[in-house]
Amino acid sequence: MTIIGKGFGAAIIGSLLAGCAAIPDAPAAIAPAENIRMTMPPASVTPADQNVLFWSDAERQDRFSSMERWFPGHEVEAAPSPRPLPRGSALPAGLQGELRAFMRDTNAAGVMILQDGKVRFEEYAGGFGPGERWTSFSVAKSFTSTLLGAAIRDGFIASLDDSVARYIPEMRGTPYEDVTVRQLATMTSGIRWNEDYADPASDVARMGTYPAAPGEDQIVNQLRRLPREAPAGEKWVYKTGETNLLGVLVERATGTSLADYAKENIVDPAGFAGDMFWMVEQGGRNIGGCCLSLRLADYARFGQFALEGGGDQVPEGWFAAATAPQVRFSGDGAGYGYQWWTYAGGAWGAQGIFGQAITVLPEQDIVFAVVGNWPSATDNAAREAQRDLARRIAAAS
Repeated sequence: MTIIGKGFGAAIIGSLLAGCAAIPDAPAAIAPAENIRMTMPPASVTPADQNVLFWSDAERQDRFSSMERWFPGHEVEAAPSPRPLPRGSALPAGLQGELRAFMRDTNAAGVMILQDGKVRFEEYAGGFGPGERWTSFSVAKSFTSTLLGAAIRDGFIASLDDSVARYIPEMRGTPYEDVTVRQLATMTSGIRWNEDYADPASDVARMGTYPAAPGEDQIVNQLRRLPREAPAGEKWVYKTGETNLLGVLVERATGTSLADYAKENIVDPAGFAGDMFWMVEQGGRNIGGCCLSLRLADYARFGQFALEGGGDQVPEGWFAAATAPQVRFSGDGAGYGYQWWTYAGGAWGAQGIFGQAITVLPEQDIVFAVVGNWPSATDNAAREAQRDLARRIAAAS
């Protein structure tokens, strides 16, 4: 299989985010439930204010913890019974020192490490604290994957091997008619896509710019025009647009928003202690590939929820398959599952630009959650430093 990607994956670019509020009066695709609040940024916020990749370091530090001030979205209430995170034994002093150095070196805003569901390390920096939320960027992709599993469990999606066009009829007669839901989830559609967010003419840069009449979806209008470059299932290319399309597919199949469905299938069963914010695009749909915000501890709770298999919210064995290398980048386990990254040695996780990540080491029952504000969108050295620390923590356990 051919593998093409953007390192660890850029989640979103400024033009997509700018499109979120370009038409603030656009009707929501699906009306939110009673326990979901629609929020809008102040009228003074302009599309130029929403161009994330051009925010200064100080602006990112301030705004990553308050994205609801800058973008429209859904506020989802915390779980009625939050999952306790009891204190476990503290990590050895040397490892704690390395973690603090990692935080300084990578401008991390928060790090939490769970083992056996207990907190072994928790620290914050840069004015960020435990009661605040931080944006996820592409960590949201793994949430959308989980909701795909829930939709299969609930019978809204019959099979991963169904055609995408079964759930999004506008894809009939396009190359996506030959793409399965599984291939969409593993980014192996074979449809041509350019994820270069530094190129204003790239496909990812043009998300949010395609016209859509009421009842239409911009991402559907964009992707249905794309040509095929390889047989479906034979080439992996990182495509944020296809995760957004997967979000549309789940919303259409279930008849509810991703935010509503997440309340039922993630927020409550995982026991989130804080409210969740999930950004919406111009037509009112939650953005499947990006942009939910949570407390650091709730990112860790989500990792623990996935590690424990998701309970009855997903089909039996869902997370075992979703976090396995459905696409292999190398022989050591590095690859891609159903919107989860897989790493050497059996670890797996979710990750987003500017330093967001949940890394899970299942053999040691470790969840390593980090939120941050890298100076640049991608930093492979910082990403590897986090995984290296996770391995050393596992070895010391």
